[in-house]
Amino acid sequence: MPQNHVPCDNKTDMASLSSQPYKGTRDYYPEQKRVQNYIFNTWRTVVERFGYEEYGAPILEPLEIYAAKSGQELVNDQTYVFTDRGDRTVAIRPEMTPTISRMVAARRQELAYPARLYSIANFMRYERPQRGREREFWQLNVDLFGVEEIAADIEIIAIADTILREFGATNDDYVIRINNRKFIHFMMAQYLGLDIVAAGQMTKLFDRRGKITEQDFEDQVRLILGDNADEQIPQIKQIIDAKTIDQLPEQLQTSTSIDEIKAVFTGLEKQGVTSAIFDATLMRGLDYYTGTVFEAFDTHPDNNRSLFGGGRYDGLVGLFGAEPLSAVGMAPGNTMIENFLSVHNLLPVDRSLTDIYIVVVGSVLNGALDIAAQLRKAGINTEVDITERKLDKQIKTALKKKIPYILFVGESEVEKGEYTLKELASETEEKMIVQQIITKFSN
Repeated sequence: MPQNHVPCDNKTDMASLSSQPYKGTRDYYPEQKRVQNYIFNTWRTVVERFGYEEYGAPILEPLEIYAAKSGQELVNDQTYVFTDRGDRTVAIRPEMTPTISRMVAARRQELAYPARLYSIANFMRYERPQRGREREFWQLNVDLFGVEEIAADIEIIAIADTILREFGATNDDYVIRINNRKFIHFMMAQYLGLDIVAAGQMTKLFDRRGKITEQDFEDQVRLILGDNADEQIPQIKQIIDAKTIDQLPEQLQTSTSIDEIKAVFTGLEKQGVTSAIFDATLMRGLDYYTGTVFEAFDTHPDNNRSLFGGGRYDGLVGLFGAEPLSAVGMAPGNTMIENFLSVHNLLPVDRSLTDIYIVVVGSVLNGALDIAAQLRKAGINTEVDITERKLDKQIKTALKKKIPYILFVGESEVEKGEYTLKELASETEEKMIVQQIITKFSN
């Protein structure tokens, strides 16, 4: 008997099967898939405009590539892990950054740099399902390898801004918050005087600050700081209250990383990105970030949350035995972007990808199929009703599928070679021969 085979009694077990998807995942029926494809196509259009090329990767990876740098919460609590039949511990990918770093390390000497790479793929994390967060999710992964200069950071953030604008968003719809992990380390170690353990705890706490109450935040700060809490809490409040670099305490402005942050803002301004602001509390929880970090936030009151983010991670490629290589990347998710488009009324009008629905009146199916073949050859998406149902039921199907045009084909139409084409939105009709229909759609 094959391994893991569980026999079932079809009479009892099949009757009790649920029609619902696995918790935290979604079924994409055609209308949802059209929205998803619209998002995917927009992503692809923008990143290819910047010179990025698409790659693919396995959905399974050895667990250790995530354990090395992604962070213990992701590995221990959120990753789907199992032992395969070869007794190997593998994970369903919870993110793409370790995978693309592995791929770049494997071709370290062969790739042309700067290497601009992207993928659109699905991932799984064992998280509590909630609005905008699912256990299976799709995201765009954009990464730029081989550029140490701050220009790479600027380019990735500019792509993020361009993507949102390509969807029709304006400056009022979102904000891009920017910080730097070098600055964060300086802030924790030099300004607050924390050891490596307390600094790590405080960084994680800052990362969760928007998800807990102010009182809970202060209580946890006190737990981390211990006896020094009363002295240092005012310092932390100064950091939280600073809305610009100039509002930071003077001691923090002595960090050399501040120059990097300023350079990013200068570069973005030159590229016309006006939606970026400084946020000293932005942490980005993953452990592999080494420099610039950023997140795009929705400003709509019904969806006021982080949309996606990214940053610089210069250390990952070197973990795979290759010479270290600079890298910057980001990863917008499908569901968060869909929610963003929904609350801002930016979703496209839903319509079928089929252009024409041929309604067959009488025993002329062969004639209808011949017409459909001519239309398809001309690039017109055409569906033929082959059911021999009554006229009203055929029309009802076209309406339900949101197909914009109906072509009526009956015996007299086939004899004359002239057919009635009806546009459902305007309810207008035209008598046309096949070539006229082709010309109409080609125009």
